Amino acid sequence: MPSDAPTPVKPINHTPRVVVTRHLLPAVEARMSELFEATLNPNDTPYSREQLAQAMQVCDVLVPTVTDRIDAELIAGAGAQLKLIASFGAGTDHIDLEAAAKRKILVTNTPGVFTDDTADIAMEMIIGIPRRVREGVALVRRGEWSGWAPSALLGRKLGGKVLGIVGMGRIGQAVAHRARAFGLEIAYHNRKRLPEAVERIFGARFVPELDDLLAEADILSLHCPASKDTQHLLDARRIGLMKEGACLINTARGDLVDQEAMIAALKSGQLAGAGLDVYPNEPKVDPRLLEIPNVMTLPHIGSATREGREDSGHKVIANIRMWADGHRPPDQVLTALG
Repeated sequence: MPSDAPTPVKPINHTPRVVVTRHLLPAVEARMSELFEATLNPNDTPYSREQLAQAMQVCDVLVPTVTDRIDAELIAGAGAQLKLIASFGAGTDHIDLEAAAKRKILVTNTPGVFTDDTADIAMEMIIGIPRRVREGVALVRRGEWSGWAPSALLGRKLGGKVLGIVGMGRIGQAVAHRARAFGLEIAYHNRKRLPEAVERIFGARFVPELDDLLAEADILSLHCPASKDTQHLLDARRIGLMKEGACLINTARGDLVDQEAMIAALKSGQLAGAGLDVYPNEPKVDPRLLEIPNVMTLPHIGSATREGREDSGHKVIANIRMWADGHRPPDQVLTALG
C-alpha cells in the first residue's frame, strides 16, 4: 500500500548525470542539455538490457519510458550513484518499485499529462467500433464501395447504451465526461466508490461487482493500471459473461485481457468488435487481430499529442531539478518501503 512518509532527499553537489533512453521532443531535450549532463538518444532506438545496465552504472538519474523494463535485477546491479528514476509517462508497471525502494532510489512519473489525450482516443473507439468505422474505411480503400445502401454496414447507435468503465481514475472520469454527451449511460467499477457528488457530475452509477458490470455493458472500456492483481482481469470466464454483441475498448495495458479468450469471442461473434491501443507483447500484434474486420488496432497512440509529450518531458525536468536541489520531487511514486 502507498505510504505518505516522505523519503529524505539530499542535494547533490554536481551537475546531475542524466541518461534519457528514448528521443524526446526537441524543446525538452534542449532544456535537459542546458540543465544537466544529459546523454540523449537521437536515433530513438530502444535501449537493450545491456545498455540499460551500463547506463545505470554511471548516471545519477535514469529517464526511461514504458518501453524499458526496469526490473529488480537491473536495479540491484545499478551503481551507488543512481538515486532517481524519473520515468517519462504516467504508468509505473515497467519499474520494480519495491526493488527501487530497497535501494533508496526514488521513482517519479508524469501523472495527469495524458488524461485528455488518452480519453479522446478511447472515445474515438467507443464511437468507431459500434459504428463499424474501421470496416467502412477498409471498404473504401479496397475500392469495393458500391454506394449508399439502406442495409449496408449497419452498426449500433450510442444513445441509451450502457458504457461500462473499469477503473474510474483520471482517465476513466474523462471518458465518462465525454461519453455522457453522446447519450451513453455510464456504469463503472472501481476499487473504491467515488463520492456521490462526483457520480452526479458524470451521471455515473457504481457497480460493486465487476462480473455484474460485464453482464450489462454494451461497451466496456478499460482504464485500470497493470499489476499482478489485474493481469488477465478479463479472462475467458469474464469475457464469457459479456453481452452477445458487446464491444471491448482497451487503452490501458495489454495484459489486462486474456488475448486468446478475446480473439475467440471476436471470432465467434460474442464480441461485436474491439478497439485496441495496447497489446500484451508490444510492438508485436497478433496477426489474427488484423484479420477480424471490426477490430481497430492502433499503435499505442493514446498519449501521442505534441502538447502532451512536451508537457510530460517538462514534468520529468521539474522532478529532476527538485530532487537535485534536495527537495522531494512533486511526482514521487510512493511505496510501502519508500
